[in-house]
Parts: sequence; structure tokens; C-alpha cells
Amino acid sequence: MSLPEKPLCTRQRLLESAAALFAQKGYAGATVAEICQHAEANSAAVNYYFRSKENLYAEAWRLAFQRSLQAHPLDEGVGADAPAEQRLRGLILSTVRRIADPRSHEFDIIEKERGNPTGLLAEIMRESIEPVRRHMGDLVRDLLGAKATEQDVILCQRSIMGQCMQVMHHDRIARKAAGDRRGRIDLNVLSEHIVKFSLAGIRDMRRRIESGEDDGKS
Repeated sequence: MSLPEKPLCTRQRLLESAAALFAQKGYAGATVAEICQHAEANSAAVNYYFRSKENLYAEAWRLAFQRSLQAHPLDEGVGADAPAEQRLRGLILSTVRRIADPRSHEFDIIEKERGNPTGLLAEIMRESIEPVRRHMGDLVRDLLGAKATEQDVILCQRSIMGQCMQVMHHDRIARKAAGDRRGRIDLNVLSEHIVKFSLAGIRDMRRRIESGEDDGKS
């Protein structure tokens, strides 16, 4: 016989409701009153637990980010002792799955924030994403070799993330368009393409760096 689930506390209900409503309506569209009603909480609960709607917004995004990583860990089952190419494959698969997951309020909130910027998420996103960015940077640096500069690493990271983020602009939009699946690609196929494309670019970049072909670059 399984025990009944413990009811969520008011603070947690507020975070859950806020994440869902901010993802659906954006910061301006989701009112404090609506969030409290959805969470079955007193109208003064947001001020009591978070002091302001702004703080609730940031904490709701943090919750969504943490849930996203719990559902799709960075290594996606690839061991820490695996070759860097395999670990990069796991990281890209994790990233694509996180972005495409319909339950990932993290990216829905980001999408709304980009459409109507508030600037309220900048600090908490930088703090939360830094370990992920550093993890990818370590993998890229390993693949590029000892002669690579920090700029080389950053350029490769941005190239990889740029490919992954296209999922947000295509797969997620197509999924929301009344279930329209036209043009959608299997996530494993898409991830593997990004991996192969990125590794080919990194290998060529490493070759150019080690041969000195890039010595005269600006």
C-alpha cells in the first residue's frame, strides 16, 4: 500500500503555478491575483513568501531550470570517464531534449522574456547557467587542444548552442501550431546531426590552430 503524497506547501504551490503561468502568458500577462488563485493561496501570499512579483518571477524560472535538468541530466547517461566526444554528444542530446520538452517551462519563460524583455532574469540565469556553460567549455577546450585560445572555445560554444536553440524556434513553434508535425525531425536524429556537424567543425578548427593557419586571424 503506497502512502498518499504529501501536499505541497503554499510557497511551493506558488512557484509551481507561477512557472506555468509565466510560461503561458509572460511576466506582464500573468497577474499576482491569478497566480494566487491558481495556487489556492491567499492574495497576500506572494508578498509574504517572495516580497514581490519580480522575485517570484526569478524564483519560478530557477525552479523550472532545476526541473528541466532533473528530467534531462547534462550527461544523459554518458559516464564522466568517457571520451570528450561522447560526453559532448550526451550534453547536446540533453540540451535538445530540454528545449523540446513540452513540460520545460524554463524555455517557454525565456521565449516570452525575449519577446517582452524585463531584464529581471539576467542575474539568476547567469548564475544558474554558468555551471552548464563551464561544463561545455571544458569539453570544447579538451577537443580543441592545448593551443586553443579562450576565444576559440567561446566561438565553438556559441556555434553549438546556436544550433540547439533552433529547436525552440522551429520544433516548439510547430508543436504548438495545432499539433502540426510538418518539418519536425526526430530529436535523436537532430541531436546526432548537431554532434557530427559540431565535431567536424571542431576537428577542422583544431587542425588549423595546430598547423598555424589561424595565426594571422584578427
